[in-house]
Amino acid sequence: MTHRRDVLKAGLAGAAWMALPAFAREKPAKPMRILVLGGTGFLGPHFVDAARARGHALTLFNRGKTNPTKFAGTKGVEILHGDRKTDLTALEGAQRWDAVLDTSAYIPADVTRSATLLAPRVDQYVIISSISVYANNDKIGEDESGPLAQLADPNVTEVTGATYGGLKAACEKAAEAAMPGRTTVVRPGLIVGPGDTTDRFTYWPARADRGGEILGPGSASDPTQFIDVRDLAAFLLHLIEQRRFETFNADAPAGKLTMGGLLDTCRTVAGELGAPKSTVTWVPADFLEANKASAWQDLPAWIPPTGEYAGFGRRSSAKAQAAGLTYRPLRDTVHDTLVWWRAQPAERRAKPKAGLTPQREAELLAAWHAKEKGGG
Repeated sequence: MTHRRDVLKAGLAGAAWMALPAFAREKPAKPMRILVLGGTGFLGPHFVDAARARGHALTLFNRGKTNPTKFAGTKGVEILHGDRKTDLTALEGAQRWDAVLDTSAYIPADVTRSATLLAPRVDQYVIISSISVYANNDKIGEDESGPLAQLADPNVTEVTGATYGGLKAACEKAAEAAMPGRTTVVRPGLIVGPGDTTDRFTYWPARADRGGEILGPGSASDPTQFIDVRDLAAFLLHLIEQRRFETFNADAPAGKLTMGGLLDTCRTVAGELGAPKSTVTWVPADFLEANKASAWQDLPAWIPPTGEYAGFGRRSSAKAQAAGLTYRPLRDTVHDTLVWWRAQPAERRAKPKAGLTPQREAELLAAWHAKEKGGG
């Protein structure tokens, strides 16, 4: 007998398939062999699923520490263990791949090591960089030609908020130096969706799920940008199948998403899933700064869009869109993220990695209301 949950599962799977762009629903001309450096974290599994659905064969190279049983025994997926810093032995030999997707490029020397080894046996090197590579964020609509961040110390190997962008930019250069003319650079913004381990986007659907008064940072019109991990995975696969050797900003359309739209969608979706009612109180950026509530970490996906951050949420992704990047509806991303979050263990949900604690949020809201009441 067919159970209701089986029908629902099949329906959701069908809906997800139809939500894919047309190119992702068509079988490629021929199956490809793709090597993924990483593959079991957040982006990797979604890419593997997308590639397998289109008939490609995958090889995953990683340390076997993150989700070690992920894809174990999966047809069409070969798993190799090693360490890109100290042991690339498993990648030596005569084996060839049509393309390599580097999802774990953080240190230039690591990229040089892997790309140099693979160059004779790989046609295309796709490196996941970051929108953080840009030196400035003050221009609205700036594209891939913007100046890149520079490292004060070119030998630095510690990834911090201050070095992340410069290191990613150096990783791009390392890949191109090892495989000139055969490198594809993809610079995503905040990658979001089910399976995210950072909780930066997830904070908002999860917060709406608790109901009550929500602290909205800045104003409802403040722009933001992010990309669903599944849309990014489909785009990466498209670039590999089309042999595009270029650089792309992979992010939402500039200026389309706002914090107000995000919170409204989260509240609507959470309500449809049975969450308590909620409201939003918008608290100005200067008040948050004065009360040491930090943008991005305490209040994820948000940075005040003024001054040196005037371009935040509005960096151009027009080139990627022209090349085939498409987007699913925001409500689908919010819905799927919240469903995934609800399924996590209680101890995991009790300690999110980003966002305000309930106590801290209540304190800030109380202080803001007191200020308003006092006319300050």
